[in-house]
Amino acid sequence: MVIDKLSELTKYVQLHPRFAKAMDYIVTTNLISLEPGTILVDGEDIKAIVMEGHCVAAAESLAGFECHNTYIDIQIVLQGKETVGWRARTNCEQPKGAYSEEKDVLFYADAPTLFFELQAGMFSIYFPSDVHAPMIGDGAIKKVVMKVRVK
Repeated sequence: MVIDKLSELTKYVQLHPRFAKAMDYIVTTNLISLEPGTILVDGEDIKAIVMEGHCVAAAESLAGFECHNTYIDIQIVLQGKETVGWRARTNCEQPKGAYSEEKDVLFYADAPTLFFELQAGMFSIYFPSDVHAPMIGDGAIKKVVMKVRVK
């Protein structure tokens, strides 16, 4: 997992071969002006999911404590703030059901080992090894989730 200010994003470009294209899209696009929905940046290899809504109670977010196998998430907070729960996948022992290949998600009933806050202008990167529960808090939020195919 990576947590940083958006102004520092490109220093992580070397972490994955597709990050250069994803990060170029992030830094050259007026993200705040995007309407909610999914944008194919590079076919199914890189997608931008623009979300607007309200944060939720911790219990609601933790019901969807998730990780992914096919995509890495680069989550960017544009407006508002959110608390995120995190735990290393290797320390999770309570899967909730089977992995859904169609939705690229596996849920866990384990509790996060840490919580952190992301404010507008910050981002986080979640690899398949990162189980995460975002959008905890109250108030409105606008964010972009870049989905970057692992392989």
